Amino acid sequence: MSTLTTPRLRLEPLNDSHFAGLHDLNRDPVVMRYITGRPDTPEATQAMIDRVQQRWAELGHSWWAFIRRDDGKLIGCGGIQHLARDLAGPLEVGWRLRQDAWGQGYASEGARHMVGWAFDTLRPELLCAVCHQDNRASAAVMERLGMSYTGTGRWYDMDCKRYDVTAGQWAASAAKAAYDAEA
Repeated sequence: MSTLTTPRLRLEPLNDSHFAGLHDLNRDPVVMRYITGRPDTPEATQAMIDRVQQRWAELGHSWWAFIRRDDGKLIGCGGIQHLARDLAGPLEVGWRLRQDAWGQGYASEGARHMVGWAFDTLRPELLCAVCHQDNRASAAVMERLGMSYTGTGRWYDMDCKRYDVTAGQWAASAAKAAYDAEA
């Protein structure tokens, strides 16, 4: 399991020690409106942690807790997984943040390092990301990552926009240059 460090964040593989912060994040109906449409129960948060730990053990990638380095607070999470949790599908990058961390560049910073790690370590030909059609903030992060809109589809029980970036596009992107400068 890999811990990643960015200028302002430490990305730690999710585990039971993150339960309280993760549940605070996942139970916020505003945070979850574009993810599941409802706040998580404690049981759903624990199931997420269990699923993530199993994926780390089996696949060598999954979700990280986003820990702010200056105060040690969990402000979000993000991960690399197979789209719609289908191992035959492409690798997907995803994230969510607490409301008080929105608009400060944390999503872009964390996502940039997850994408860089994925291309450096897992070496896929392509990474994708999906978001609810109304989630303009996540779509903007995807564009900052050098991803291009490829259409809509149905994933995670909702209609979503999909964005892709190939290894070659990533290598030539401003996001990759920023990642290299921060590494």
